Amino acid sequence: MQLDLDHLRGWIGREESASELMTPVLAQRFNAMLDREGDTAPGADAPRMVHYCLCQPAAPTAELGEDGHPSRGGFLPPVPLPRRMRAGSTMEFTGEIRIGETVSRVSRILDVSAKEGRSGLLCFVTLEDSYASDGRPVLTERTDIVYRGPAGEEKAKAAPPPAPAGAHVRTVTPTPPLLFRYSAVTFIGHRIHYDLPYAREVEGYPGLIVHGPLQGTMLVHMAQDLRGALPARVTVRAMSPIFDTADFTLNATDDGEGMKLWTASANGPVGMEARVQW
Repeated sequence: MQLDLDHLRGWIGREESASELMTPVLAQRFNAMLDREGDTAPGADAPRMVHYCLCQPAAPTAELGEDGHPSRGGFLPPVPLPRRMRAGSTMEFTGEIRIGETVSRVSRILDVSAKEGRSGLLCFVTLEDSYASDGRPVLTERTDIVYRGPAGEEKAKAAPPPAPAGAHVRTVTPTPPLLFRYSAVTFIGHRIHYDLPYAREVEGYPGLIVHGPLQGTMLVHMAQDLRGALPARVTVRAMSPIFDTADFTLNATDDGEGMKLWTASANGPVGMEARVQW
């Protein structure tokens, strides 16, 4: 498949904005989903990583594509490759979202590029999301979204080595209610996270995929718990998918002034890796 890269790069510089009230109910649901506790009264700091639940696009169901995402060609460029996922992101936290405040997000497309990978042609769209809470800047996140060709086009390559265990390890069971709840609270319609026949028969996966942002959220919370302080900078990168077919682990090891973290299935490779700094 050929990409009209010049046409797609015409989306560079486009912006989209949204705002939403950070309610106590959302904080309660976010904590309940992750089996965490915290102050959810107005004025309290909202849970870290709850920004993925805020200011999400609300496309009508009739305007969703086959994969469950909003149809292409609006804010995001109409990349014709069928499969897409988050490749990684870098978050810089400069403040805290507070419960009861209005959160605003301004998104801007920074770049569109293409290259050949083991799965064939890849297209990358780079976004920058800037968040403010009652006008106070609280977070800037730069994200790479990767688009890939149909299932079955991957070139054979050696399997990556099993991930090591970290100095600190937690086990997570990716139950259907957990994946459903995260899709619901973030208003993400991507079918690979809840529609098993679609995930298997259309996208060629052996099971449902555990959301990348959900893995990132769990890793950040683990780092926060271990260090007893909120991170200031987080970089995450998706390495291999984590499926709901087995438990997976959260791993952490101190790395100088920061912490290195990663997810992995039993005897499997690194799923998502993170570097957290304070």
